[in-house]
Amino acid sequence: MSTKEDYWGMPLNTYCMAIHLSQLTSIIIPGLGLILPIVMWAANKDKHEAIDIHGKVTINWLISLFIYSLICGILVFIFIGIIGLGILALLNLIFAIVAAIKANDGQVWVYPLSIKFLK
Repeated sequence: MSTKEDYWGMPLNTYCMAIHLSQLTSIIIPGLGLILPIVMWAANKDKHEAIDIHGKVTINWLISLFIYSLICGILVFIFIGIIGLGILALLNLIFAIVAAIKANDGQVWVYPLSIKFLK
């Protein structure tokens, strides 16, 4: 497919950037940051390889983040988990912004600490 095609009214690189940034919608509406990237990926993954790759990278990070959050949630009982949850929140913000900038430049950035569930 051509990169000139629009995806939800956006050019390809902008759409890929939006996939990464969409996870931050959980800041406003809890849970939306898990659902929106999956919907954006599933809706257009077959239309362009870049969307499939960026979607998988984002979903891998979200699954990894969920696992790390569960571990930190358990560790809250010994107070170290609170610090861990704060660090995870900060990393999620930073990683999403870096990945979005790279996606807008047409590059794929794999999130550090991300476990590869989808290949």
